[in-house]
Amino acid sequence: MAGAPRVNPPAVRSCVRRQSASFYRGVLNDANALSDEAHVIAIGDRFIFLFSSDGVTLETMIRIPLLTLSGALLIASASPAAAQNREISSEAVPAPNYGDIASHVLEAPLVIDATIRSTVEIRGAEAVNLAPGYARFYAEADVSALIRGSSAIPPRVGFVTDVPTDSRGRPPRLKRLRVILFARPVPGRPTMVQLTRTDSFRAWSPALDAMVRQIARDVVDPAAPPAITGVGNAFHVPGTLPGEGETQIFLMTETGAPVSLQILRRPGQQPRWAVSLGDIVDDSAGPPAPDTLLWYRLACGLPAELPASSLSSETAANAQTARMDYRFVLNQLGPCSQ
Repeated sequence: MAGAPRVNPPAVRSCVRRQSASFYRGVLNDANALSDEAHVIAIGDRFIFLFSSDGVTLETMIRIPLLTLSGALLIASASPAAAQNREISSEAVPAPNYGDIASHVLEAPLVIDATIRSTVEIRGAEAVNLAPGYARFYAEADVSALIRGSSAIPPRVGFVTDVPTDSRGRPPRLKRLRVILFARPVPGRPTMVQLTRTDSFRAWSPALDAMVRQIARDVVDPAAPPAITGVGNAFHVPGTLPGEGETQIFLMTETGAPVSLQILRRPGQQPRWAVSLGDIVDDSAGPPAPDTLLWYRLACGLPAELPASSLSSETAANAQTARMDYRFVLNQLGPCSQ
């Protein structure tokens, strides 16, 4: 899957002094948030703002007539509530979806808990392939914790992210926002990371934090269930009574570790099913608990239909029952929703 876009910021050529202001409707998005070293130079009746950002240097040149500048300063000082309405609150973050979050954790070499320190909006030619209704930012964030990763990362990282705008086309305020980042390292740029997907920038919430950390622990557990890569042999054995029987379905896995499904039918009863991890088939193991790594491996790894090749040695009647039992398992698991 293609990662989030990456840009190489140009060098700052000159600067005079620090200036702090907020400008209405994206003319200049929170000068304080852009960097600890925001500068303004005056050329004739216009201002050019340049921003330098800790090791990765950025330049944004926004020319604003003096009259517009003074009016924008008045708007900024008189309307703090308008800016606050654009802030993202963790209380407004929707509940995380396990399948979605698990897929991000498994895909990302780095999972980072961080707080946005500074942002600068990327426009024009560098905002290539930007989807309508989104704004692109280069952001720097202070790392609070590396939740998943094989090596250390610096205390501050830079990255590019696309965020949705509101109905008026204005992006949210990102400064001081606590986030979870699903990312990969950028070769040769130790202070930068690249988001694995365009939606790999998530506002932090207690529920998201707990889910991400639990999945990260489960993934590295030696007993973690392997990824499902396909279905092997499947067969159904009818019982002595009408409507009685057992279906066994053997799964193929990324590591070669054995995983199998067992479905038991009894006359007048709802079918029961179980999943076994290991060489011994355990009918008493039961189905996986929802929103667990084993549930995710099955719900998101099993094909939609039982392959015909898995039933090549079965009679037509037994193959039909095995297909019914397989669909029963899929219905019990529910959608993957990743």
